[in-house]
Amino acid sequence: MAVQQNRVTRSRRGNRRAHDALVAGNPAECPNCGELKRPHHVCGACGYYDDREVVAQADEIDLDEDAA
Repeated sequence: MAVQQNRVTRSRRGNRRAHDALVAGNPAECPNCGELKRPHHVCGACGYYDDREVVAQADEIDLDEDAA
């Protein structure tokens, strides 16, 4: 089991943890539907990226015709 050689001061411990803070997200508004989305990612609400549809939404796909 590891045992420390010397005590780590509050200042040194705090300096080590200086970069551990969580950063809030940076949401952007989708130009197509107006929902908030992550920058440079496909919109989860409408499936658009850069003013074109890249992901078809589930309500637009008719599964009955595909099964026949």
